[in-house]
Amino acid sequence: MDDELNVTYITLDGFIELHTYRFLYFVIMFIIYFLIICFNFTIVYLIWIHQNLHEPMYIFIAALLINSVLYSTNIYPKLLVDILSEKQIISYSACVFQAFMYYTLACSEFLLLAAMSYDRYVSICKPLQYSTIMRKTIVSMFLVLSWIVPGCEIALSVIFNANIKLCNFTLRGIFCNNSIYKCQCLSSVVLSVYGVFVSLNISFFPMLFVLFTYTRILIISYRSCKSVRRKAAQTCLPHLLVLIGFSCFFIYDIVIVKLESDFPKTARLIMTLQIILYHPLFNPLIYGLKMKEISKHLKGLLTPPSGFAPGGFSSHHWLIPAYLQPIMVHQGVYEDWGAAPLSLLATSSPLLPEHMYFEC
Repeated sequence: MDDELNVTYITLDGFIELHTYRFLYFVIMFIIYFLIICFNFTIVYLIWIHQNLHEPMYIFIAALLINSVLYSTNIYPKLLVDILSEKQIISYSACVFQAFMYYTLACSEFLLLAAMSYDRYVSICKPLQYSTIMRKTIVSMFLVLSWIVPGCEIALSVIFNANIKLCNFTLRGIFCNNSIYKCQCLSSVVLSVYGVFVSLNISFFPMLFVLFTYTRILIISYRSCKSVRRKAAQTCLPHLLVLIGFSCFFIYDIVIVKLESDFPKTARLIMTLQIILYHPLFNPLIYGLKMKEISKHLKGLLTPPSGFAPGGFSSHHWLIPAYLQPIMVHQGVYEDWGAAPLSLLATSSPLLPEHMYFEC
């Protein structure tokens, strides 16, 4: 207790041999955080700039990846500061806020995955009604609710716990999660029941909904033609991989509080690092490699243009007004783009909309 400022501080006691491996910890954590930001925002950027990715499924993927960046930003900056500090401490109010953001963003991931599973269900099982059901207003509503509902429900729990007296000021972890309730002198039955309700409402039930939806998709696609089965596998497999991985870590995070006294410190640190590392880092890899359209644009982003003209006068891409295509090709004026004058190839009109151009 700081008598001068009247601020309660919590000591984070989850690191192992920090004084020995301080800079190794810092370099590894910094690189991981940098990669998380780069990988996630690369996929979000591709979805943003390509018009054919402005569909509900890809919008939900972009929201999920932004959620992963926010999830990591809630943890990594403070973690990096703690690694370089002599004392790993955090004020109780900041600790409560970090735990609030941690569980709000974690539960938002479940709700976003549930929205994505519903989108896939409508797309595969009710394709003729897809444009009617998945309108922009519905997609926007799903996105807003995915962040607002967990925030409101968890905020009530934070308010209820704000004035509870603390008897322990050491947290057996490297950041603040539900282990903070172990610092309280007494546990409230009402708050425990409410915590169970929140966990069921914004994590367990959405997870069951996702599993039920994908089971229905698999059953219906199994009875359909081969192309439908292929589409179902291509679009549903990445979502299932993300759901299974994140669910396992989230269940561990909840259960570990009950087993805290019996769980080895080294094993706890390893599992905690996996919680904050795997899904923010590998979600963009899964979607970037497994989603066909995203993978195609990602290859285009990483692969330099190889040129277009056999004549070899240029290796750049030129925008050509669509109205010149029939003049130059259909009438046989320039069968070979390399033979066309540079001034004609570079011709463009600023008054024409983007879709009136094609790329060569």
